[in-house]
Amino acid sequence: MLTGHRTWIFNNHPVIISTGTVGGPFEAKGNIPEAFDILHDDMWLKQSSFEKAQRILMEEASQLAIKNSLIQKEQVNFFISGDLINQITPSSFAAKTFDVPYLGLFSACATSMESLALAAFILNGDGADYILSGTASHNAATEKQFRYPTEYGGQKPPTAQWTVTGAGCALVAKNGEGPRVTSATIGKVVDMGISDPFNMGAAMAPAAVDTIETHLRERNVDPTYYDLIITGDLGHIGREVSMDMLQKKNITINSDMYKDCGLTIYREGQPVLAGASGTASSAVAVYGHFLKLLKEGRLTRILVVATGSLHSPLSVQQNDSIPCIAHAVSIESGSDKP
Repeated sequence: MLTGHRTWIFNNHPVIISTGTVGGPFEAKGNIPEAFDILHDDMWLKQSSFEKAQRILMEEASQLAIKNSLIQKEQVNFFISGDLINQITPSSFAAKTFDVPYLGLFSACATSMESLALAAFILNGDGADYILSGTASHNAATEKQFRYPTEYGGQKPPTAQWTVTGAGCALVAKNGEGPRVTSATIGKVVDMGISDPFNMGAAMAPAAVDTIETHLRERNVDPTYYDLIITGDLGHIGREVSMDMLQKKNITINSDMYKDCGLTIYREGQPVLAGASGTASSAVAVYGHFLKLLKEGRLTRILVVATGSLHSPLSVQQNDSIPCIAHAVSIESGSDKP
């Protein structure tokens, strides 16, 4: 059901019945290593390129989501995924290997919640029984494409962020046990004229604020309706900017309940500058960490607002500003069944 202009209410409450999360060696040293099903000690994953390694991450997360459920791969109706690399090839090549009907997406680092929102929409309308939804990123592959290869040793400003090496996948079902997807607000492209690719947090903050404001208004709820409002990868800079912008719109969110996946994955002292980024940032933090808190009863309702910057290397070279987007999905404890 559509409420307002941009928000879907999922009256049938699709269920996240299982997840799979994979990380790299840097993530193993981070703040939430227990959130990963698999942690690799090799950035290459025994592959000949970082892009191929990212494909393996996506394949593993998908396979884990199936393994951690009670269904067989043949029961999955669709695989919805995307990533940051040229023409989303890691996701598409993983889909080739996985051999499930595939919908490829690009919403940059907002892809995790775009794919979950679409999966829930299809399931809520009886368009499928089981859908895999996920994404992956790789630090070295992303650095090579969007900034400088790590071998270059280029210095970064304190506003820059560290791309997560990892993948997160959710198996979403029409029926079952687990956290329930209750609504989604689809983001608009917001461009405030920022053109610095080393300051993604500030660029994405206005899109996050627009989506949060719209979601609360169209659902007619207060921020306190949620135990946590979780952004994707705003990092230190973007989080502060977004909180200031929300305050100016008379939306007060308690600092303790306003979390960011990019500030959750790594521990204090790791050299990530302004925090984590990448399509896997929100995927691994939500599917590996925050959903566990829901399942354990430590949380009841969360709103996940995945943020993404929609630039490309070419658009930056042509001096375009950076358009951004944020998609929001609300997830609630499975204790209250419809």
